[in-house]
Amino acid sequence: MQKILSGNEVKSLDQQYVAGEGICSYQLMERAARVFCAWFVQEVPMEKSVSIYCGTGNNGGDGLAIARMLDGKGYSVHVGLIGDPDSGSPDFRQNLQVLPERVSLDSWEKCPSGQVIVDAVFGVGINRPLGGDYQSLVQELNARAALKISVDMPSGLPSDGPAEGDVFRADYTVSFQFPKLSLLAPEHAVFTGKLVVKSIGIDRRYFESFDSRRFFYSGEALETLHKTFPNSSHKGDFGRIILAGGSYGKMGSIGLSTRAALRTGSGLVFCKVPACGVDILQTSIPEAMVLPPGGETEVGGSLETEGIDAVGMGPGLGKGKGAVELVHELLRRYSGPTVLDADAINILGDHPEWLSFLHAKVVLTPHLKEFERLTGIEGKNHFHRMDLARDFVVKYGCVLVLKGAYTLISFPDGQQVFNNSGSVHMATGGSGDVLTGILTSFLGQGYSMKNAVLCGVFHHGHAGELAGSQFGRGTLASDILEKIPESFRHFGIV
Repeated sequence: MQKILSGNEVKSLDQQYVAGEGICSYQLMERAARVFCAWFVQEVPMEKSVSIYCGTGNNGGDGLAIARMLDGKGYSVHVGLIGDPDSGSPDFRQNLQVLPERVSLDSWEKCPSGQVIVDAVFGVGINRPLGGDYQSLVQELNARAALKISVDMPSGLPSDGPAEGDVFRADYTVSFQFPKLSLLAPEHAVFTGKLVVKSIGIDRRYFESFDSRRFFYSGEALETLHKTFPNSSHKGDFGRIILAGGSYGKMGSIGLSTRAALRTGSGLVFCKVPACGVDILQTSIPEAMVLPPGGETEVGGSLETEGIDAVGMGPGLGKGKGAVELVHELLRRYSGPTVLDADAINILGDHPEWLSFLHAKVVLTPHLKEFERLTGIEGKNHFHRMDLARDFVVKYGCVLVLKGAYTLISFPDGQQVFNNSGSVHMATGGSGDVLTGILTSFLGQGYSMKNAVLCGVFHHGHAGELAGSQFGRGTLASDILEKIPESFRHFGIV
């Protein structure tokens, strides 16, 4: 996993790295520019004209190096400068000196508008809203029709806090080595566009001296997080789990969870559903077993958990009396691995006195509104929600998966992990139910809490990517679960 540093720590990281490797900051800037250009030539046709807008700091130095390299690759490049170049950073001035004469260089007001706009005005250092010419430039660029790309950070966006004032609106942001925290906030997606993270070769050991507890996970060494099973394994070795949920008109939810658990590899899946859903489950998912129902249209009755390896509860559950009693019983009596989703979380939010029943083997999987109901606090922004999530799990000793773009996983030791898999096409009803099945399955198979959640969330997102690449906006939650085996194969999981 890649540690995420604050904007103030980036300069210190760069200094430690260049000193440790015996190189200069200009060489590191050259490396960043080459990485950017390698990505750029894969995305932008040669016939597109390119306008690069550069400030006079190191982000502007990146922009000048990119202009030189793209010119060398045959692109038509224009550079627009903003600020006093004589007072620019040393690396900016050095890159200005080696900019080829054939590259058009003007003030930002005179720079011709290209079909592609590259924003290299401000990087991680900005800590106040834009004003003056900088604000005017961003406003003008935002109004233009062009493909827009930011280098490391969209200009005007702080690294570690909410946006204030005008911010460049990129279609792509190419961030170096790790994503800055602000790029992961859902409310900043309108500025970030599609986030691309490219390594510039800074070894992980240079991050060790920084105390950040936040990480970015892109599936590195994913296979090492998975359990392996010998050839002599039988279905009991792959876990006996219960999935509880469903109500009249909402049997599809628990059906998706059940199919997802089976596709993830569970050996035996038992379903606790109302009487109205028994025939539906038995007919549509013959591999599942249905427990005796305790209610006609909503789940009710008791839950026998002897010999059960994990329980998932909530999809389509409803909030009737029987459902409330079932959640209460599970929290009071079952100490094994537990996943609470959807209405189980809403019921818990209605009964905050039950929060004391949470323990180290409980995973909560709320979306943003469910999280607000759970905590009773409306998050001011994503930075506030990150702190709320961390404080919640530290207080109650559980794991919390805050679903959304770059799903945030919070562990009770205070570590938080942003997941880098998924697709906008996963924003469809039932996607969260699939995740509940995946997580419960891994827990039932005997994965540790941390490995189960990291594997579950990542594979859920990756399966969503695979489904989205095939079906686009027509992606269904059932398409996602059917791609789980393909996701396993992609990462060599057998």
